Amino acid sequence: MSFKCVPAMKKQDIVAALRRNLQAVTVHRQLARVNAPARAAIAAVKRFQSQRMASTHGDLLAAPATHKAAQFFLDDLYGEGDLTQRDADIGRIVPMMERLLPAAALQTVAEAIELDALSEMMDGAMAARLGQTFGEADYCVAYREVTRRTDRERQLAHVRSVGTSLCELVRFPLIGSTMVMMRAPARLAHLSELHSFLERGFAAFKGMPQPEHFVATILARETAILENLYAGRTQPFLLIDQVTL
Repeated sequence: MSFKCVPAMKKQDIVAALRRNLQAVTVHRQLARVNAPARAAIAAVKRFQSQRMASTHGDLLAAPATHKAAQFFLDDLYGEGDLTQRDADIGRIVPMMERLLPAAALQTVAEAIELDALSEMMDGAMAARLGQTFGEADYCVAYREVTRRTDRERQLAHVRSVGTSLCELVRFPLIGSTMVMMRAPARLAHLSELHSFLERGFAAFKGMPQPEHFVATILARETAILENLYAGRTQPFLLIDQVTL
């Protein structure tokens, strides 16, 4: 399976997509917030997935060179935490981001939100089937029956796009010092959550000697697991020959 890179977009197109996906993810989270059983079931699905990914990528979490990047993927892109405040921050300053951020940085944020919206949709569907208590076998059946393979492949394509964008972003001159300079203004503007997200992503990839290799390894493993799940294989999360590129 191959995933095509998302082509460069004009700022106005990026902003339109960003607004659309912010609205989608906000709707998903609001529906869960007013329904306690649904909220608990979604939390259970996210917890299962987070623990599974921490196991699959345990070597990347343990290695000093890739620890921060692996933690960023688990917490900020696939995590079980509440990202409502980050999304609200982004929604408030979209016009400012359009003016000040380079298109590559803006597209990184937009891709992360689009990944978030798609993941929330699929997590909600899984939670509606599974409830709050389930095992690995139940999860595997629900994965095949309530989420489409094309959506799962699109999810991985977004992971690739976000990872590739971060690899490229760290090469921008002065981006690191700009992030540091933005801390105080972001705090005063009550945008600390958004700034922290951006800074964590930048710092995680900036410190890696081979960030492209890291992204490719994550994708290869997750693709193998996707193939195992849709093929109905036993122990789909067990990669006997751990995929490392």
